[in-house]
Amino acid sequence: MQDKSFLMIPGPTPVPESVLLELAKHPIGHRTEEFSKILLGCTEDLKYVGKTKESDVFIITGSGTSAMESAIASFISPSDKILSLVIGVFGARFAEIANIYGASVEKMEVAPGNIIDLHILEKRLKEDKNKEIKVVTVTHSETSTGAANDLENIAKLVKHHGALLIVDAVTSLCCMKKHLTVLKVLLLHLI
Repeated sequence: MQDKSFLMIPGPTPVPESVLLELAKHPIGHRTEEFSKILLGCTEDLKYVGKTKESDVFIITGSGTSAMESAIASFISPSDKILSLVIGVFGARFAEIANIYGASVEKMEVAPGNIIDLHILEKRLKEDKNKEIKVVTVTHSETSTGAANDLENIAKLVKHHGALLIVDAVTSLCCMKKHLTVLKVLLLHLI
């Protein structure tokens, strides 16, 4: 086994030795009662994190990009107008995925290391008098720069407009100080 290495990227992350030892054990079947209990426990714990009892929680067994694609594929139709808030690589990826699925994508882009200006976003959403913008995509915390959008206020602006907000929170969920407030705002946005 390779010695420990210190990785300074979003993944893969260093794995504790106790976890590695568990992974060395024979796997359990995904159709067994034992696996079902583990999966149920994970989904219940995620409901706790998301402060929801009624909403379903989906565990995606793939990369963050696969989750982004799943969200876009689930909520947009070809030619839907999407406003992508781009503060770096992953915001741009959201826009690219929406383009691939046939959306009409408008980017609101800032230089790397900066965040979306709430006044500019508010102005753009007010200009959309016919409510053509169906979805707004945003990365909460941009891995490539460390910049973190004011997600709570972005969510309020998007909700007031009436569009659906889709958030990439891969590097911020349960890690940033306001994560539970943000989740509450996002869950209320969907209700």
